Amino acid sequence: MAFWQVNHCDFVGFDDPMYVTENIHVKDGITREAIRWAFTTGYAGNWHPVTLISHMLDVELFGLRPRWHHLTNLLFHIANTLLLFFVFHRMTKAPWKSAFVAALFALHPLHVESVAWVAERKDVLSTFFWMLTMGAYIHYVEHPRFRNYLAVFTFLALGLMAKPMLVTLPFVLLLLDYWPLQRFEQKISAKEIPAEINKPVSASKRKGKSSRKHTVQARVEKEKPADRKYQWALIHPLLIEKMPLFALAALSSVATFIAQQKGGAVASLEVIPPGVRMANAFVSYVIYIGKTIWPDNLAFFYPHPGLSPFWQVLGAVLLLIAVTAIVILEAKRFPFLAMGWLWFAGTLVPVIGIVQVGRQAMADRYTYVPLIGLFIMASWGIPELLKQWRYRKEALAASSALIVICLSIFTWTQVGYWRNSMALYDHALQVTSHNDVAHTNRGVAFAKLGSRSQAISDYDKAIEINPGNAEAYYNRGIEYDELGNHLQAIADYDYAININPAYAEAYYNRGVTYGKLGNHRQAIEDFDRAIEVGTERIEPYYNRGFAYEELGDFRKAIENYDRAIEINPKNAEAFNSRGVAYGKLGDHRQSISDYERAIEINPGFARAFNNRGFAYGSLGNHKQAIEDYNRAIEVNPVYAKAYYNRAVAYGELGHYEQAVKDMKTAARFNNEDAMNALRSMGLNW
Repeated sequence: MAFWQVNHCDFVGFDDPMYVTENIHVKDGITREAIRWAFTTGYAGNWHPVTLISHMLDVELFGLRPRWHHLTNLLFHIANTLLLFFVFHRMTKAPWKSAFVAALFALHPLHVESVAWVAERKDVLSTFFWMLTMGAYIHYVEHPRFRNYLAVFTFLALGLMAKPMLVTLPFVLLLLDYWPLQRFEQKISAKEIPAEINKPVSASKRKGKSSRKHTVQARVEKEKPADRKYQWALIHPLLIEKMPLFALAALSSVATFIAQQKGGAVASLEVIPPGVRMANAFVSYVIYIGKTIWPDNLAFFYPHPGLSPFWQVLGAVLLLIAVTAIVILEAKRFPFLAMGWLWFAGTLVPVIGIVQVGRQAMADRYTYVPLIGLFIMASWGIPELLKQWRYRKEALAASSALIVICLSIFTWTQVGYWRNSMALYDHALQVTSHNDVAHTNRGVAFAKLGSRSQAISDYDKAIEINPGNAEAYYNRGIEYDELGNHLQAIADYDYAININPAYAEAYYNRGVTYGKLGNHRQAIEDFDRAIEVGTERIEPYYNRGFAYEELGDFRKAIENYDRAIEINPKNAEAFNSRGVAYGKLGDHRQSISDYERAIEINPGFARAFNNRGFAYGSLGNHKQAIEDYNRAIEVNPVYAKAYYNRAVAYGELGHYEQAVKDMKTAARFNNEDAMNALRSMGLNW
């Protein structure tokens, strides 16, 4: 219910186009080629084929209707919540405490980003495999067989292929060994229990005021926490047991780092020095704890503050040291506190910013799994704190209900900010300061609405906040280009490329703009560079082919169209353009073949019908040509070129009256060739 608004949320402009709406592999649904691409490509700075395939499956089932993509995320979140409850109930036999952990996980507003953002499918999907891995591990502990261990290994592998956040899961399994599975402890056999403990309790003593436990097992359990014994002989096998899992996690870490470096996602040490990263990491830990307790002013992007004030860093370090020391010192009495704290601190390590990925200081989505550790501390720690209070049960029930209600309200409100791009960016700008990323993305949203002046204003603000924001320059260049100010557009693309020399999209767009100015050789140089530094996309090849065609090098043009078609065999424009190039070389039969393929892909492709008509006319088949011109005009009744070409075909067949009629229609639609022809005949239109 708290998340139900996702049913009405749209795709947002932040990463959703890259993962779903503009991804040519995902938009085709489940295909053999798309699955091959998912497994062989480090896309979006990560290698996560399982996530990409899940998006493909959504498109296959639901198309690009955002409602169903959001509901899939929500279903995974519900599944994760239920699995979390069952796993902890199975381990602890404490249903109410396990239920409270699951309720906090289900309803905390910090988790809205992972659920309400389609591009964060990787969060909910990888956590689904995280929970399955823990469930399989508990089964393995109870029944230690190879096939049960293989299930643990398989679920972990699938989770890592959804999101590499699971690299910390082997460490978490060790924490589960410590508590609640208690595999670190020395087992006490029945023979080691003193005889006096084995003695039954007399009826008279049972009736006494002491209210002692009545069974031997209960008395052993009562004394056990104070007598915990941890031996290296017990811990060492547990480490050996998990070595294959740690090896798998290490392999995933290396693959992820390589993919992120190639994708340009890892910030260099010059951009964010190690000292700044460490300071931000300590402060971020404390901020995460604060937002867990009071989840206010949540945003999709938190700008990196640079070097935090010394007092903040020192305070954060001292607080973290104090908490760590307390939970370790009290570990024998309260093992759940140590386990929960180490879960929280350990699972945040990959995303705390020591290896800086992106420009954010922190992110709500990074807390999806780590907060479980804090929830464990609260669910077991608070009842322990209140155990001597007379009204403990009533207080816990009332406070739990109040917390759940408050979190539901906060979550409902936060989900509303994800209803569309504009609402998301407006909210971020309200609750954060100096947020150049939010300004840049809101500029893109304004541009899609056709508000170019407002888009440029947002880009200007983003550049004012951060002169090193290459995306703001790039997007402003696009708007100037659309407004016809090509020289200003080129200047902005230049700025973007100077900031990021591997900015493939900026090279590509600058090449397109040079092409508009007639500088096709410079355009080709930019397309070359875009292809060199970018991922394989059809656009640079297609436009380089067009540039070669403008320079009269039709064979080079065909080579580029071939490559474009190889990347995307369903691109009608590429087939049509290759058909034109073949026609310029006089190979009209090959042209016709390409036009037929273009029409097969897009039955409403008027230019392809017109071009095929011209090819038939060049082969002397004017009747077939006229049929194609008819189809072109049927699709586009104001297609001047098709009327002109049909007039020529009618003239070739001797139907002069119809030819003149079509020529006049073409002239009325401002076709220069038709106007000149009619003038030469002394006719008006």
